[in-house]
Amino acid sequence: MKPNELLRNQILEIIYNQINSDNPRETNQTLKRLKEMGYSDNDARMMIGQCVSAEIFDVFKHGKPFDEKRYIKNLKNLPKEPFED
Repeated sequence: MKPNELLRNQILEIIYNQINSDNPRETNQTLKRLKEMGYSDNDARMMIGQCVSAEIFDVFKHGKPFDEKRYIKNLKNLPKEPFED
């Protein structure tokens, strides 16, 4: 498995876990909203994955803890691409 595939699968697993545990609830809400907008399940999960990736990047780059408020804000702004502070 290529490194990018491994990372993608790990991010998708994070999303899967968030949806199944309904924590944060906004992940599930965002998936439903994007699908109602006409995005496929896969495309919606990939967009959510961008938000997860932005948080992971910030944790590693700046050594900061996961910022749930920013993550939720980015989810609510989808399909616009997530931003970093």
